[in-house]
Amino acid sequence: MNLFLPEENNLTIRWLQDRDLDAIEALLKSSHELHHSGSVSAFSEDIANFRQWYNPLKLRSLFPNPAQHKFCIYVAEKEEQVVGAIKVSPTNSSRSTWQVEHILVDPSYPLAGKRIGSQLLRYCFETIWEARTWILEVNIHHKSILGLYRSNGFQPLAQSTYWLISPQQLQELAQHEPKLPNLLPVNNADAQLLYQLDTVSMPPLLRQVFDRHVTDFNRNFLEITIGRLQQWLGRKQTQEGYVFEPQRKAAIAHYQLNPNLGENQPRECKLTVHPAYTWLYRELVAKIARSLPKNTHLLLASADYQPEREEYLEEIGAERIEHTLLLSRSVWHKLREAPSSLERLQLSGVLQGLRPGGSPIPSRLPWLNSFAKETEENLEQEILRKEEEEAN
Repeated sequence: MNLFLPEENNLTIRWLQDRDLDAIEALLKSSHELHHSGSVSAFSEDIANFRQWYNPLKLRSLFPNPAQHKFCIYVAEKEEQVVGAIKVSPTNSSRSTWQVEHILVDPSYPLAGKRIGSQLLRYCFETIWEARTWILEVNIHHKSILGLYRSNGFQPLAQSTYWLISPQQLQELAQHEPKLPNLLPVNNADAQLLYQLDTVSMPPLLRQVFDRHVTDFNRNFLEITIGRLQQWLGRKQTQEGYVFEPQRKAAIAHYQLNPNLGENQPRECKLTVHPAYTWLYRELVAKIARSLPKNTHLLLASADYQPEREEYLEEIGAERIEHTLLLSRSVWHKLREAPSSLERLQLSGVLQGLRPGGSPIPSRLPWLNSFAKETEENLEQEILRKEEEEAN
């Protein structure tokens, strides 16, 4: 689908094609990314995968399937030149919440860059009708980029801090023997437990925005197949596990260690801990440190509603490397207005004898006049009949 914007811009926004990949890679080298530091390499890997698997990915996007929107990338073209790109993806299985993962704008258009970014965003808002909420993450020091999102209706939702743990610190943490007797591997049977843990670990507003369900914690057949292929090929996979509390029969902690994106890139780990079991930070980080090879950095994040995690990371000497802001935007699509059933009724004919602020007009109700006259005549006849009976 193409969107032709006003002639003053001469800009066309369309789906990414194979011939655009070289231009996107050039934009990655010449322009700055609009999100946190690790996302440039992530976008580069996405483009590399898109180039390698273009035909299967294009075919997969034509029919409904669990991974239909995994590579949803649009480009902005001006005078047959790619001047911008945007990558979006759903964050839940119902696709009610979508995330803006990356936006790139050609730096040779300094004045039109913000306008191109806004048009890319508006194109996604108008095209993806199933999205009720949009979210994104941006560095708090990128004032101009933050202004772009704020001008397009995004509002602050939460703040996050990214922490880097050095290899020396990880070696010290690995010396601690983790006490995790109920650390279990994750499978689809544990989706309900992980959903409950995710629900209790975030504020109500965030739960409403992310709108996650039990199905979001299930792995589909395609993901399982890809994981097995990676294991068969000897590639690095995502390490995942959760801590089970037998008395409450609930999951109280969950970790996910993502594969390394590059030799010089840190390993990113996602931690979810029940607010009543924050002592598990020490045990889980020790477990993760023992599984990492030497000379590996670990990247963790803490939100402003997780003060205990921030205190722990400060205690072990982790380094703050970035502060980001999570923004959200609600989309309300205007429905086509149709006349209601009451409007289709000719109420003026039914209530034609009524005036606003006035009294009924008998002359406009002929059936009422005849009924009143007939009633009056019957009443007079009844009175005369009773008088005659009394006289006799």
